[in-house]
Amino acid sequence: MSRKIRPYLFYDTTTSVCSTCLHPVEAKIIFKGSDVFMDKWCSAHGAERVLVSDDVDYYRLCREVFVKHPEMPQTFNTPMQYGCPYDCGLCPDHMQHSCLSIVEITDNCNLNCPVCYAESGTHRELHKPFEDILKMLDAVVANEGEADVMQLSGGEPTLHPRFWDILDAAKARPIKHVMVNTNGIVLAQDPAFAQRLATYAPGIEVYLQFDSLRAAVHKVLRGADLTRIRAQALANLNAAGVSTTLVVTLKKGLNDDEIGAIIDFALTQPCVRGVTLQPIQDAGRVEQYDPRVHRLTVSEVRRKIAEQTSLFTLQDIVPVPCNPDTLAMAYALKTAGQVVPLTRYLDPQTLVEGSSNTIVFERDETLKKSMKEHVFKLFSTNHSPESQANCLSELMCCLPLIDAPAGLRYDNVFRVLIVQFMDAYSLDVRALKKSCIHFALPDGKMIPFESYNLLYRGGEQLAEIRASIAQQTAQRKGPRKVIPIGAQ
Repeated sequence: MSRKIRPYLFYDTTTSVCSTCLHPVEAKIIFKGSDVFMDKWCSAHGAERVLVSDDVDYYRLCREVFVKHPEMPQTFNTPMQYGCPYDCGLCPDHMQHSCLSIVEITDNCNLNCPVCYAESGTHRELHKPFEDILKMLDAVVANEGEADVMQLSGGEPTLHPRFWDILDAAKARPIKHVMVNTNGIVLAQDPAFAQRLATYAPGIEVYLQFDSLRAAVHKVLRGADLTRIRAQALANLNAAGVSTTLVVTLKKGLNDDEIGAIIDFALTQPCVRGVTLQPIQDAGRVEQYDPRVHRLTVSEVRRKIAEQTSLFTLQDIVPVPCNPDTLAMAYALKTAGQVVPLTRYLDPQTLVEGSSNTIVFERDETLKKSMKEHVFKLFSTNHSPESQANCLSELMCCLPLIDAPAGLRYDNVFRVLIVQFMDAYSLDVRALKKSCIHFALPDGKMIPFESYNLLYRGGEQLAEIRASIAQQTAQRKGPRKVIPIGAQ
């Protein structure tokens, strides 16, 4: 008698949340053909299947090979009481320190984007009090000691009336690198703003919204044609020499066919150090977006990079070890008029095995003494990848920012980073525990990006879920009924 078999391979079990009620649910990870799905079941709202990758081999590479020992923050800020993701702050069960800390300084914005995870806009006029912002900066330092990267965000942070005071306060603290997350309108309209930003170098970078080279895409994602604004902002940043990353919000079927063109364009801009690709997450304000239709996985974006550029192949785009499920990257070195992916010269796994698990690498004296010699040796000889692995191992990090010795400069490095933020549909608690991008709050908490937008921005549904979990816990703590052995 032959047995029926299921039409998929069962790979693992994890925990997620129901996309309707946000209560915890068990989830199966299954392989079906080349696709990886998360099968969830909620006792109140039934079953749902979510595509988490369209490449089984890449998914297994993330889970089984590109794994690093967790690095802890200096302190934990909340106790374990309700379970993940309802204890965020960080709790002792979180598995990664804050590689990138986000400080939101305003709810106000000069755009009303149809896609905005913070739901900011011209109708929200509140700027965060300066005293609260100082508390957030202090929370970053308390958790990190010396923070790798801190991002000023919003809303539109350049609109805050005390923007320069905030930047001064950040630079006065042990924070290695400051990003300014901006839509570029102020930078386009005021060349002096970019020039003043340049005076804060080194350790300053503009994280510039840059979704497309087409006006129609801007109108869908931002509600306005920003083509001229983007061009003028880049012109001013190039003139001032301010290091810049282009940040692309991706929507399937809208602008995912432009990935290669944007990377090629970025390589022509002297101030641009790389491109970050962020598929839309179903959080905040997301007009005309269906997560079942418009969502992109890391593996899909990775393949589109390889298909649309002549610079990178699939083998050049590798998982980021601190959170390989949601982050992937590719590096290139720009020297002597050439742009060459680093992984053409050495095995990316060798890089990972010798790397430091951190978001940024700056001012390491040991590396400073040897890096220039090793890098140029690597690109001028035919040594094997194994023999040259150590000289570039510290380049394998989340947001590659390098303050290197003379001869090898920060602008020699170009990177492409894929950042997929999970939402209620795709949330995998196992991956959430490794989140390294955290919001800083005035009360000292550091909350992972995904759980903050899902549960903590507002918090009404979180309170209801916590009450339900607390009630269940109290019931389990009640007196046990002892059943005698042999009783029926």
